[in-house]
Order: sequence, then C-alpha cells, then structure tokens
Amino acid sequence: METRITIIVDNVSDGNIKGEWGLSALVERGDRKILLDAGSTDLFLDNMKSLGIDVHDIDYAVLSHAHYDHANGFPAFLDKNFAAKLYLRESTGPDCYAKKWIFRKYIGIPRVLLKKYGDRIVMVSGDFELTDGVYLIPHKTEGLDRIGRRELMYRKTPGGWIHDDFSHEQSLVVETDKGLVILNSCSHGGAANIINEVKMTFPDKKVYGIIGGFHLFNKSEEEIRALAHKIRETGIEYVCTGHCTGARAFGILKEELKDTVHMMSVGYKISF
Repeated sequence: METRITIIVDNVSDGNIKGEWGLSALVERGDRKILLDAGSTDLFLDNMKSLGIDVHDIDYAVLSHAHYDHANGFPAFLDKNFAAKLYLRESTGPDCYAKKWIFRKYIGIPRVLLKKYGDRIVMVSGDFELTDGVYLIPHKTEGLDRIGRRELMYRKTPGGWIHDDFSHEQSLVVETDKGLVILNSCSHGGAANIINEVKMTFPDKKVYGIIGGFHLFNKSEEEIRALAHKIRETGIEYVCTGHCTGARAFGILKEELKDTVHMMSVGYKISF
C-alpha cells in the first residue's frame, strides 16, 4: 500500500509557500489522511490550500508532543474540520515550560485546547493503533528527565517543578512497503532512542526510516556526530529531518550519514 507524506509547515519555506518555526505534516496511507501537528499558527491552513489539500478531508489528527510550535494551530483545525479526532498522549496538559536565566516561559499547548475541544480529543496510553497500519508509540527509554534537565525544560505539577521526561511525546509509526517509517516531530527523547524504541516494539518488522526534527540546533558538533553514529548503528536506511535540527546540524549529519539523510522544507513530498 502506498504511503505519501507531505510537509505542510517547516522552518524552511518553498517559493511562495511560507514557513514558520514549527512543523506540520500530512500522512496518507491508502485512503486514510492523518494530520501530524499543526505548527505555531494557522499558517498550515493557507499552506494546505497552496498544496491542494482540503482540511475537511483529514480523517485523524495527532499531536506529537505538548509544545506550542506543534499545537497552536489545532484550535483552527478543529474549527474547520468537524469530524477528525485529535489524539494526544494521556499525560498531555498545559504544563510545559522552558527556563531562560531565572525565568520560566510557557511553551505548551493552547491553554483552552483540552477544555474547549474536549469532545474532539482522545487521550491515548501505551501502544495505540490509530488505524490499520498506523500506530502511536510512547517513549520506553528510561531516564529521559535527564534530557529535560539538560534542555532546561520543565513541567509544572501540583507538587512543584519537575524536569520534563517527555512522556507527552509520541511517535507516529506507519507501515510501508519498505518497512516501518517513524515520524517524530522534535525527537526530544533522542532520535536514536526513538528508532530503538520502535525496533523493540515491533521486533519482527524492519524499521526503514525516520522523519522529523532532531532538536540539534543547540547541540555541539561532537554531540551531533555522536548522534549520527548512533543512528547509523540502528541500520536505518532513510532519514529526513528539518525544523529544530537546523542547517548547521544538517550539514554535519550529511557529512556522517551521506545519502541516507535528506532535508525537509514546506511542500516536500515523500512516497514509500
């Protein structure tokens, strides 16, 4: 069954189709259409029109993780599309912050999202089959709060501040003719960790590719090369990255991973 992926929003624009800091992608498997994330604003709606995508045709919507640059467009989506449900991890809430100097800045989902659109939202747990051949997979790597500590990312709880363990992040995994393809928009839990999580979840299936941001814009060259080495060790054959990876990091990944790695931009299309 053919699987098609179209990048609707990315940092890198394409001609007259604008970009923004954020990510949104359309995944088509057979006749099923899945919107992964909706960017920082309602720009995704304009880009959909430019790309010939009808927002009313979307069957499912998925939030990759609880940050504004992936969630802020969803109120506009839910106001335009009256049928699709929005699938979030069960731990998702308006509680994500990033620290700069002594200040903590809110970087989470629209605060009204869960209350205003509660009847359209499905909170999922564990490994979840969204539709035939499409899965939502949570993190299974221990100690991811160490990454939250390193990134100065926090969650606000009734008991106080905790380092983010990215339990609100999930991978969209699609069966294709070439093998499983992972979409994880920021890969806060680590791109190599995510590949290995999916390999562990589906031990009898080949994991062919990963698509998404790798959150490398703030990483050292040493860290980027180390990640490239770990990705190579997984045996994965296709990597497409953008958004929070950044051009500098992409260049280093290209040196290490050669023709395995590709850069996404608004309007970029992939078929499997």
